[in-house]
Amino acid sequence: MDFETVYQNIERLRANIEKVMVGKREVVDLAITCLLAEGHLLVEDVPGVGKSMLAKSIARSLEANARRIQFTPDLLPSDITGTTLYNQKDHSFTFKPGPVFGHIILADEINRATPRTQSSLLEAMEEKQVTVDGETHPLESPFFVIGTQNPIEFEGTYPLPISQLDRFMMKTSFGYLKTEDEVRMLRERKEAVPIDELAPVMGIAAIREMQATVRQVKVEDSLYDYVVGIVSATRRSDQLALGASPRTTLRLFRAAQATALLDRRAYMIPDDVKAVARPVLAHRVIVKAPVQYKGQPSDSVLTDILNQVPVPY
Repeated sequence: MDFETVYQNIERLRANIEKVMVGKREVVDLAITCLLAEGHLLVEDVPGVGKSMLAKSIARSLEANARRIQFTPDLLPSDITGTTLYNQKDHSFTFKPGPVFGHIILADEINRATPRTQSSLLEAMEEKQVTVDGETHPLESPFFVIGTQNPIEFEGTYPLPISQLDRFMMKTSFGYLKTEDEVRMLRERKEAVPIDELAPVMGIAAIREMQATVRQVKVEDSLYDYVVGIVSATRRSDQLALGASPRTTLRLFRAAQATALLDRRAYMIPDDVKAVARPVLAHRVIVKAPVQYKGQPSDSVLTDILNQVPVPY
């Protein structure tokens, strides 16, 4: 797919999603970036701000198979991945796919399931396949997981381990709407619900081609060093107990390439890396306790790092 067609498709997809997601251009762009970069998105925010609506609007815009998994403490791994059933008539075994077999997966309140159940997503999110009873089943592309969790209520939750967090390319939050956007939302939904009238703007095949185009975005040699320099700085920082992994380097690089396309460019610039650095890195690093106590979260530490790493020109 040529770059001009990709730009037009991104605009169509963005405009269609924003018919539902009012006043959330930044979050919508991050979601599209994740989708094009073949990553996954973790949204941490209070209930009722539109986390599940984002997943639905993306799925409907793409003619994709959407699956919603409500995570609860009694959810089992087989409830997600599927199970092998025995047929007494012909004495054969048949695999029954679980809800993870879809294009857009909403893992709602993912931190309410036990660590055992959470771990059932590890293979699917990284290798795009599921192994049940020794048999491997590939997942169809695109495969995009949007995980949600509530930062306010901690009773009955199991915090995601770093290995699970590392599977999400980006972590973001919605926040509340501005007054004018909330008024606009009321006006638009006075007589109808926009999601019910949302029509597809492209098929799954188009998304696959767009994902392939991301890898064709031109990258100058200095930008390779810049990406690695930022990630390496997290490992040397005296404010962080844990720096970012090499997987993070790959995720940051690919997300920056996708960001260039959203800005209608076939080449990457340092600003693309900066634009996605915090969403990609913040949930992958651990701030030392004294720093946390002073009220300096990972975003602030990452801001210092971005200011210190020389920008190529």
